[in-house]
Amino acid sequence: MFDIIIAVLTALGGFGVFLLMLAENVFPPIPSEVILPLAGYAATQGRGGLAVTIVAGTLGSASGAVLWYYVGRWIGVDRLKRFAARHGRWLTLTPREIDQVEGWFDRHGRWAVLLGRMVPGVRTLISVPAGVSGMPLLTFMVATLVGSAIWTALLVLAGFRLGRQYGQVAGFIEPASNVVIATAVVWYLWRVATFNGRPGRH
Repeated sequence: MFDIIIAVLTALGGFGVFLLMLAENVFPPIPSEVILPLAGYAATQGRGGLAVTIVAGTLGSASGAVLWYYVGRWIGVDRLKRFAARHGRWLTLTPREIDQVEGWFDRHGRWAVLLGRMVPGVRTLISVPAGVSGMPLLTFMVATLVGSAIWTALLVLAGFRLGRQYGQVAGFIEPASNVVIATAVVWYLWRVATFNGRPGRH
């Protein structure tokens, strides 16, 4: 992966950063904590300016998020509730609980998206409930761009400052990302095991 990222950055510069971050959001296993510090390091070697790298990374990340937002819009609340009525255990939510989550997202969704864009393991998925809840596209885009810009700038600047030791960034973030993902998996399995069609299933 290292050689591929370097080849893309060398050949395409800022546009390469855009494409890599777009891919990272469409295919989450490609980690931004590897791409962005490496892009920051590449900027120290004359492969694209620092500002261009940050802007390109932010736009690529936000573009990928829009795809998942529209996946959520396609699913919609009504379709999700019908699925929950039939297969609530696997969704771990009843239709009434979906209404409650939608209400919470209506009140706090913009902050959930903004902060979620800076949490490994959550960055991509936070776009789906935003779309499902019908969050206005402009609101979603503002929150996504701000959160993505902060995340991108932090990782690019870290790689720029660390130089050849840019790999330390991924070494620090990757364990935290694994903890978040593992916690989410355990939480989901617990919800499935304890789900009993609580009041509200209709």
